Amino acid sequence: MNLSPHFTLAEMTVTDHRLLDNSPTQIEISNLQRLAQFLETVKTTLGGKPIMINSAFRSKAVNDAVGSRDTSQHRLGLAADFRVPGMAPDAVVRALLHLPFDQIIREYDAWTHISISDKPRRQALIIDRQGTRPFV
Repeated sequence: MNLSPHFTLAEMTVTDHRLLDNSPTQIEISNLQRLAQFLETVKTTLGGKPIMINSAFRSKAVNDAVGSRDTSQHRLGLAADFRVPGMAPDAVVRALLHLPFDQIIREYDAWTHISISDKPRRQALIIDRQGTRPFV
């Protein structure tokens, strides 16, 4: 099922934990459609480069298995972790700082997390072995 021109439900629910159910509810699918539309803007902003989804929606079982908090926006289908081939996560974050995201996080200098909400906080962070701090 296509959620937007470049993003499918299958890629937005992919998980390495294949034995765990990661099926979203209809409300979560609606959220994933909103997220996919936002990721279309991300893709356009990055000059049409591919966006490789590591993780978007996570059921409670999957979220628990990866050690994330129940308050994670991944649980609602409102967040995605992704890589952009040929772009460092720092460059991705810098290119997207003007967008109306809720959070954008450079995680372990390996991928970018982005989330959306009705009231975007526009929080830009770095998470790595040194902890969590503002992205500057």
